[in-house]
Amino acid sequence: MSDPSPPASHSKTLETGRAAGLDANPDKLAGTCLWQPTAADVDAAQLQDFGRFIAANYGFDWNGDFQAMWQWSVDKMPNFWQGIWQWHGIIGEMGSHQLINETAMPGAQFFPDAKINFAENLLAEADDRPAISAHGEDGRHAILSRAELKQQVMALAGWMQSNGIGQGDRVAAYTPNTAEAVITMLAAATLGAVYSSCSPDFGLTGAVDRFGQIEPKLLMACDGYLYTGKPIDRMALIADLAARLPTLEAVLILPYLDKARDCSHIPNAVCFPDAIRTATPVTKFHRIGFNDPLYILYSSGTTGAPKCIVHGVGGTLIQHIKEHRLHGNLGAGDAMFYFTTCGWMMWNWLVSALAIKAKIILFEGNPFHPGPQRLWELAEAENIAVFGTSAKYIDAVRKAGYSPRDAVRLDTLRTLLSTGSPLSSDGFAFVYQKIKPEIQLCSISGGTDIVSCFVLGCPVLPVFAGEIQTRGLGMKTDVLDDNGDSITGQQGELCCTAPFPSMPVKFWNDPDGSKYKSAYFEHFTGVWRHGDWATMTPRGGMIIHGRSDATLNPGGVRIGTAEIYRQVEAFDEIVEALVIGQNWDNDVRVILFVRMADNARLDDHLKQRISAAVRAGATPRHVPAVIIAVPDIPRTRSGKITELAVRDIIHGRAVKNTEALANAEALAFFKDLAELKG
Repeated sequence: MSDPSPPASHSKTLETGRAAGLDANPDKLAGTCLWQPTAADVDAAQLQDFGRFIAANYGFDWNGDFQAMWQWSVDKMPNFWQGIWQWHGIIGEMGSHQLINETAMPGAQFFPDAKINFAENLLAEADDRPAISAHGEDGRHAILSRAELKQQVMALAGWMQSNGIGQGDRVAAYTPNTAEAVITMLAAATLGAVYSSCSPDFGLTGAVDRFGQIEPKLLMACDGYLYTGKPIDRMALIADLAARLPTLEAVLILPYLDKARDCSHIPNAVCFPDAIRTATPVTKFHRIGFNDPLYILYSSGTTGAPKCIVHGVGGTLIQHIKEHRLHGNLGAGDAMFYFTTCGWMMWNWLVSALAIKAKIILFEGNPFHPGPQRLWELAEAENIAVFGTSAKYIDAVRKAGYSPRDAVRLDTLRTLLSTGSPLSSDGFAFVYQKIKPEIQLCSISGGTDIVSCFVLGCPVLPVFAGEIQTRGLGMKTDVLDDNGDSITGQQGELCCTAPFPSMPVKFWNDPDGSKYKSAYFEHFTGVWRHGDWATMTPRGGMIIHGRSDATLNPGGVRIGTAEIYRQVEAFDEIVEALVIGQNWDNDVRVILFVRMADNARLDDHLKQRISAAVRAGATPRHVPAVIIAVPDIPRTRSGKITELAVRDIIHGRAVKNTEALANAEALAFFKDLAELKG
């Protein structure tokens, strides 16, 4: 196995970036080179070690040209992914096939006869090195070594097994971002069970909409959580949630607010510490197929309940190893942090860093409590090497007037990751001005759909303002025009034209695969169309412009309009509603349009009631930023509301296929709404 040792520190900011006006005019920085690695950095990158491995084993000499390596990785895809397995030293039986049905999308399968266990790979070399350092906004702090983590995982797996949990069973977690969440996931994976989580700010309806579809045997849930110092008790909700999940055979209560919490009123409930203490640990990991389910994640469309996206054991593992080691240059012993909840796929991505033998840093709570310094003081205290967050968070720190470089020491910080929404050029400028000049800023983009990235960073390439550095190795990512032709330098659809290991195994409750195929493969036949507007630059970088479908993306978290409609349309005063996401202040804000009933009026009181209902029934992220009454809502001839048409008008884009609308004249009202102007 190749040792993923920590790489050397990165180079200084390029003077060319400052000469182009970094300090004076960040809005005009787009395309300016802000950072590039030194020759020493390039030599120390794990890409170099992988390059030597593939040269020795597959006869390909990349000669330090990353784009040549990318081309080889998509031209020789079976060799590339087999090389990742061998180079990293994935634990398991590889089998004799690397890829079958190679051209089928969907339908291709990577390593179809392999046998592996996800937890076995993340818990390898269970020694005294730190594995998890978990922080709460109230100052609580828990540290687990790799040995301690494995001990608790195997104990909880034993408790799960004694409660009938085995391969393929679903374990649902309604949980804050704590060490116990990681332990629960790894215990489920140890047995070959399937793990699915959401954060405890989801209301009852939102949680039932998700977990109710997957019929879990076990529910792990917290008694409550803290946000901005306020305790939010969830025991009553948990009792209701458990009652609405008839397949449950056990409930595991995490006493986050009250260590003495009594859970006896919930049938078959046990407190987390008691389960660990009384269990007989399992002694081995249950290996399952490479393409067997590991996670169920949720991504909502514009109608119906959230889609249940099933991700496989091996595809998740091998993709994350590639991204962490080759693109993130993450090494054993590095401290990696991502600000995320358990309802965002970045949590799953962060936890996989345990396979690199990195230390993962968890934070639960408000990142601005008690102020914008909170996470940066954490970065200093934990000697974080790789710090991940959302573009919205970076913008919020900028607006708060806080300068991390002037307040804390960030000597070990070498990489800053940003995702969730496109990072603007002024965001790039802020990072180099106020966080750290000598840092590799990696804007990354992928999604829940692939539990990974299509485009991301690269330690041997320069950073250009407003631009993602490169396409992922082994990912045949492209930008296509309306005819399905590849384009460079023009805006088009972000697509992937060949299979990749972290494609979903399936959608839950989609026996014929029709929902899965419809979600990604119908726009361009046999091509994954992701739903992002993007531009490929001539140098191979990528600029993401935002969503091209009707999914909302406020604060970088993808949510569906259906979850808002369900709450809003319960109001007698509202006949019909339409929801869009509007690009706003380097983020996306939710706009709700409502057609009022006769004699009803949209006043401030009704707006407050709508917001409260959405918050309670879904999550705070779903709450509209603006609510506007409109005379009519455009619909197709079949009666379906047309979110995309309204969103295109709001953003100044031409509306296509207006002849399909039953009331195209309704679009005129949306063109010059004062409430939507900056």
